[in-house]
Amino acid sequence: MKRRRVIFSEPTYNDFISIYSNIEEFAGPGVAAAYVRRLQAHCLKFDLASERGHRRDDLSPGLRVTGFERRVTILFTVTAEDVVILRAFYGGMDWEPLLA
Repeated sequence: MKRRRVIFSEPTYNDFISIYSNIEEFAGPGVAAAYVRRLQAHCLKFDLASERGHRRDDLSPGLRVTGFERRVTILFTVTAEDVVILRAFYGGMDWEPLLA
């Protein structure tokens, strides 16, 4: 099984901050930090078996989409050497129009 490097795009870091802020408002900083750490750890596991999720070539060539704990939608691409995490959308956000 091929191991790939996992790269987070700059917008993904901004998404993590937004997710943290959303959760912190209702559940506190400890819960928010733990959630974002779990999300990041989940993404880092894409280094193996990288070609997971659903292909969404209709939106962008090579785009893949998967979920995390039924609350986050993760958008990513896979190359020969890397997995690039493009975005992480929280709470049922309507993300498809953002790709248009």
